Amino acid sequence: MAKRDYYEILGVTRNSSADEIKKAYRQMAIKFHPDKNPGNKEAEDKFKEAAEAYEVLSDPEKKAKYDRFGHQAMGNGGGSTNMNMDDIFSQFGDVFGDGSPFESFFGGSRGGGRRQGGARGNDVRIKVKMTLQEVASGAEKKIKYKRMKLADGLTFKTCPTCNGAGQVRRVTQTFLGQMATTSACPLCHGSGKIVDKRPAGAGPDGLIPNEDVITINIPSGVADGMQLSMSGKGNAGPGGGPNGDLIILIEEAADAVLKRDGSNIVFDLHITFADAALGTSIEVPTVDGKVKVKIDAGTQAGKILRLRGKGVPELNSNYRGDQLIHINIWTPQKLTPDEKLIMEKLRDSENFQPHPNKNDKGFFERMREYFN
Repeated sequence: MAKRDYYEILGVTRNSSADEIKKAYRQMAIKFHPDKNPGNKEAEDKFKEAAEAYEVLSDPEKKAKYDRFGHQAMGNGGGSTNMNMDDIFSQFGDVFGDGSPFESFFGGSRGGGRRQGGARGNDVRIKVKMTLQEVASGAEKKIKYKRMKLADGLTFKTCPTCNGAGQVRRVTQTFLGQMATTSACPLCHGSGKIVDKRPAGAGPDGLIPNEDVITINIPSGVADGMQLSMSGKGNAGPGGGPNGDLIILIEEAADAVLKRDGSNIVFDLHITFADAALGTSIEVPTVDGKVKVKIDAGTQAGKILRLRGKGVPELNSNYRGDQLIHINIWTPQKLTPDEKLIMEKLRDSENFQPHPNKNDKGFFERMREYFN
């Protein structure tokens, strides 16, 4: 039997926009949805036919091939007739959008993503402090934290509201006719079971406080305020539902000497006037330990030295920043009489007079204006 034209199936034209095609498919899906037409084979076929048409016409590449070559471009159909109903619901469920009254059509037992097995447990949030050195190299932290777990000796029984299905089905009257929707059972939260007997100390949901110890490997390059997540390490779900997550908030402790600037590290180095004039080698701290740097003779205040690769690695990257050393020249605040005499003699020396940058044309122009 020859296939019907995809544009004809959805009631659109070749010039219809993507939004118009999506709207047309939404209307067809509602009209022929299996929940609205239980046991109607013809409606189910039309539902599949509409999904096949939408699969092709919603994909720009497939649509272009179809416009040029027709059904032959699709091989053996190339559409949703080769898929089962769950595949259709899973692939095209988003056409109804979040918060739609038809959301449950594409969830629950039809495979659109509704979680089974009961309500999920709450997440647990903890803070982990890290030094700059730990941030640069990564760290293994052993953490003790509290979370809720299912009490030992807890027993369950079948939920009387949903009879163990975990879902309840409701039929409502709308302008489209009767619409059947499914949702998680309000009593068991989708687990299909409720607490029967619980030991002393456990809450109504069968949960009891517990202290856990966990080892966390924190990668290098994290930053203050960053959050890491460990799946399933949070509170247990009530009634045996899945665990929540453990959310780890990074707190980066300020270093007394080194300052972080993104992936770079900044260090203020104070040297004496004599060291700046004569040159020297000085040990400076880095996140990897102390290293020696050379101070050239005649070094001026404000000069920046760069240590390549001595900064912080970028998260999930092979790149590592640098350490920037800002040169500051320390001026003594008190001098002995002999020191003062030496400095007075040096002050009149030509070598101790500030020399402008010879390339600074602005300076010489200002001097000419001054003397003229």
